[in-house]
Amino acid sequence: MELDKKKAAIEAILFSAGRVIKINELMAILELSSDEIISIINNMQQDYLKEDRGIEIIKVEDGYQLATKKEMYEYLYPIFDKRSKPNLSQASMETLAIIAYNPKITRAEIEQIRGVSSDATIYKLLEYNLIENVGKADLPGRPTMYATTSNFLKMFGLTSLDELPELPKYKVDENEQIVIEDILSQKQDKETINDENKEAPMPARGEADLSSINNEKKE
Repeated sequence: MELDKKKAAIEAILFSAGRVIKINELMAILELSSDEIISIINNMQQDYLKEDRGIEIIKVEDGYQLATKKEMYEYLYPIFDKRSKPNLSQASMETLAIIAYNPKITRAEIEQIRGVSSDATIYKLLEYNLIENVGKADLPGRPTMYATTSNFLKMFGLTSLDELPELPKYKVDENEQIVIEDILSQKQDKETINDENKEAPMPARGEADLSSINNEKKE
């Protein structure tokens, strides 16, 4: 199969699917190796960089999807302005960030970090398909664990969670979750240091005068 025909086949697959297509799916359909698929798509991505193209191929984890360029938004929103759009509140963004940095986290752990109930927020994020149920934790009651979805990556323009900004290093447990006690301990230590660095209060004028008088009497 010639290169142009391979490109056309991949374009047709991505366009008709309307979702992320895994590399192994393309390998099975086109009978090509992973390296060949990646090389061809990289070549196609360069083609789509031209100003006369309104689409692009984006990479999402171990797959690819055909999408419209961000620059085309002003021409598209009049057509799609009636569709449901995620309306993420501050609470939703906080919860989403916690889950993104802590895959396989439970509701109780999320609430321990935020300090408030997160039931409604988690439900809303599930409704928007930004997080998903990824199994049960090996804990009493077998609580549900949550992780972000590929839709989260696409919404924030990420290829994988590895592209998230780096956070301060905290101790993690065997489940690769941040140890909450360490964060609270660090916070308390910081507050203690701040308290120690505070200047001692100046004595009241009467106290200062009395101290001076007592010293003069001793002399």
